[in-house]
Amino acid sequence: MTVRRIVPNVPVESPEALAANRAFYGALGLAEAMNLGWILTMTSPTNPTAQISFLTRDETAPVVPDVSVEVDDVDAVHTAMKAAGAEIVHDLRDEDWGVRRFFVRDPQGRVVNVLSHRS
Repeated sequence: MTVRRIVPNVPVESPEALAANRAFYGALGLAEAMNLGWILTMTSPTNPTAQISFLTRDETAPVVPDVSVEVDDVDAVHTAMKAAGAEIVHDLRDEDWGVRRFFVRDPQGRVVNVLSHRS
């Protein structure tokens, strides 16, 4: 399995907070990579794996994940996590915005969004 990137997910209270973070992190040199109205992802133009996301909620899941980990084979990781007895918080599914993902709880209780981009 290859890990492609790890992104911290920061919960925010409102769409106005998303806009404020877009301006602030834009001034730091990051560029908007994705904005779905409930999630904003800012990325480094020179290092696209350096990212941070801000979420008002999660559109299809019961919680906002603490961190996202992009892997090359999300199905294999899902199988491995289930075999290891990990708690699956949000089951494996394809999302409208082009990813396949699931959420799993780590040993300290943090929720990890594990995903792969669909081709």
